[in-house]
Amino acid sequence: MKKPLLPLALLLALAAHGQPKPAADDRLPVTYSTTYQAPAFTDPQRPEKIRQVFPIIDSLYRNHALKNNFPGLAFGVVVDGQLVHAGGFGYTDVAKKTAVTPKSGFRIASMTKSVTTMAVLKLRDEGKLRLDDPAHLYIPELKKLRYLTADSPLITVRHLMTHSAGFPEDNPWGDRQLADSPADLTKLIAGGLSLSNAPGVTYEYSNLAFAMLGAIITKVSGKPYQQYINEAIFKPLGMTHTVWEYTKVPANELAHGYRWLDNSWVEEPLLHDGSHGAMGGLITSIEDFSKYMAFHESAWPPRSDAETGPVKRSSVREMQQPWTFHNLTASFKYPSGRACPTASGYGYGLRWTRDCEGRVYVGHTGGLPGFGSQWWIMPEYGIGVVAYGNLTYAGMAPVNWAVLDTLIRTAGLKPRALPVSGILAQRKAELVQLLPNWTNAEQSTIFAENFFPDQSLENRRKGIQALYAKAGTIVRIGELVPENQLRGHFLLEGEKANIDVFFTLTPEVPALIQQLDFKEISK
Repeated sequence: MKKPLLPLALLLALAAHGQPKPAADDRLPVTYSTTYQAPAFTDPQRPEKIRQVFPIIDSLYRNHALKNNFPGLAFGVVVDGQLVHAGGFGYTDVAKKTAVTPKSGFRIASMTKSVTTMAVLKLRDEGKLRLDDPAHLYIPELKKLRYLTADSPLITVRHLMTHSAGFPEDNPWGDRQLADSPADLTKLIAGGLSLSNAPGVTYEYSNLAFAMLGAIITKVSGKPYQQYINEAIFKPLGMTHTVWEYTKVPANELAHGYRWLDNSWVEEPLLHDGSHGAMGGLITSIEDFSKYMAFHESAWPPRSDAETGPVKRSSVREMQQPWTFHNLTASFKYPSGRACPTASGYGYGLRWTRDCEGRVYVGHTGGLPGFGSQWWIMPEYGIGVVAYGNLTYAGMAPVNWAVLDTLIRTAGLKPRALPVSGILAQRKAELVQLLPNWTNAEQSTIFAENFFPDQSLENRRKGIQALYAKAGTIVRIGELVPENQLRGHFLLEGEKANIDVFFTLTPEVPALIQQLDFKEISK
């Protein structure tokens, strides 16, 4: 087949160094507003309302474990960066009747994937690689890969991180590769790989892609990916009970995995750590993983505070964005039975879901022979849940959906409220002074150059005066509800009807009104 041509700069870099040397971060220092106010929770009773739901949460997890015949289940609730509630049911070791606790170490399978991508982003932020680098620069065996089509782009690091490299979905084959050595992985790639798609066109889940990311971390960092992640991520987060090799877990803490077969629990053999661990090998407790979840929560909201984590907050938020479309589930229902369609995508080692009510969930499932797990955080609500089970492919998503939905509805939780920016408040006040007659509006300095050409002053005057006539005397001007720093709406409350006023500002300095819409709202 015809080989894709490489850019001249890349060829020169390869000739000089064997691989291109990514430039250091050469961005200008960020300047920022000193008046910006970050979104915040406004209910002072929020922590207590959350605590009152804990008994219901316990019942949901207990019933889920009993209904699905799990040997053991561990769970945790993380709120505003703290593990506020945790528990466990059943056994980590059925034969010895060892009770599950929040300190028990479970293999969390593919929940590992976001840890791997976080390490890649840390290397990216340090200028040691680029996400759009061809992966073969770090895994030379990929240079001989036979693509499906002549117009296929080269597989990049980003493709590997977003399940869009073109590899076939490889569950459950990948689950059995954990203990393969780095040499085994190299041999596999060198022997040729089968692709199901051209790179970059669709989502298809690939454990092999994440094994390759582990190899890239090893290549770029100069140390085994496990060691690099331990030092660069786990140690700074205080995760001292998270390991890759099961023999390093104290016997009284290690969760054994089971399969339900012929009406009894049959123990699944644990695989040793190896080259595929980057896709699903981690063993950790609820207490330890909650620290990782807390770090993900701490990336929100964007703000000007000092950085305190092992990776920049902006990079964590980047992980949590939907980079590859996954699915539209029009028939989705919450466990309560409430219908609510969802759309989902894949970020960097993370799943992203938005439901019909606009609520965003970020996290990942995990499944291996003997284990099942899942975690979610809701960035705008500051809450998260995590649950492990030691039964083959134990499904934790249904109960976690139920717990979060119950927590929000029972505690009456609301997302963070965005304060009104100074410029938005100013434009509202100036606008109110002009209504409804628009006296000297064209001479004012608050409208953008497109505003009156888009709709004449006379038509605007007639429109709002007609609405004022329907509304009657305006008795109150409502509070401005911002959508962001430059867009919002408020109500003009009349005796007979209300008028919703929506406006949005330009990117200029100072920002000017570019769009203004009025809508009658019945009493």
